[in-house]
Amino acid sequence: MRHIRDLVVVAAVGALVIASGCCCSEEQLNDLKAQNRIQQGRISDLESELNSANLMLAQLQKQLDTLKSSSGAGMGAKDAEIAALEKDIAEKKALIERLQQQLLKTGTKLPTDLSLKLKEFAAANPDVTYDEESGMLKFKSDLLFKSGSAEVEPKAAEQITKFCGIMNGAEGKDFDVIIAGHTDDQPIKFAAAKHPTNWHLSAHRAIGVLDVMVKAGVEPKRVSVRGFSEYRPIEPNQPGNKGNPANRRVELYIVPSGV
Repeated sequence: MRHIRDLVVVAAVGALVIASGCCCSEEQLNDLKAQNRIQQGRISDLESELNSANLMLAQLQKQLDTLKSSSGAGMGAKDAEIAALEKDIAEKKALIERLQQQLLKTGTKLPTDLSLKLKEFAAANPDVTYDEESGMLKFKSDLLFKSGSAEVEPKAAEQITKFCGIMNGAEGKDFDVIIAGHTDDQPIKFAAAKHPTNWHLSAHRAIGVLDVMVKAGVEPKRVSVRGFSEYRPIEPNQPGNKGNPANRRVELYIVPSGV
């Protein structure tokens, strides 16, 4: 199944406490933009390190599989080599888990007024949780898309539309949204004519969310899309291209206007 498990809103912006009022001043927005650039640099570094670790893990696993299926080498030497590879794989998996946890903590607090709106939104929607400390709003539904489809399901569209109401309000109007689509590593089995690869599927699903947001009244200039295919997993995929539901997701990054 190619349902997207989570729709995550990651607020990659600097911390800001507003004592009164609901709109950011130009000076405050400039400060947010500067802090956001630093934050995005940190995220990019972590993602690069994570991609390298995943590639190395795949190579080590391939070496181990080849060694286990080979014959002719001395049993003792082969066992020692297998043990060494298994140790390297375990260490690489531990590194990947640490990097993934760091990425999950890279979000920072939103302005108080916007954060309050998101808390209220999450409280009113059972399928949504909001992490005030990291500025992360997560849609728990795994029914955002039918298998092989890039069209957002009606229930999920309703939730996204409510979120757009916040982004179009006084609290969110000074922020843009970057939509990022992700898949697991399962090959496309259905609707290959529409989505030939996971690159296509991840991008098309991000566009599907964009379509809902624009239809809900968010100005097109405030929204952009990215597709990452299977290459930025948040959890290891199962061996043999069997995927992982956690990696099938769409993330929305809230950033100051113009970033």
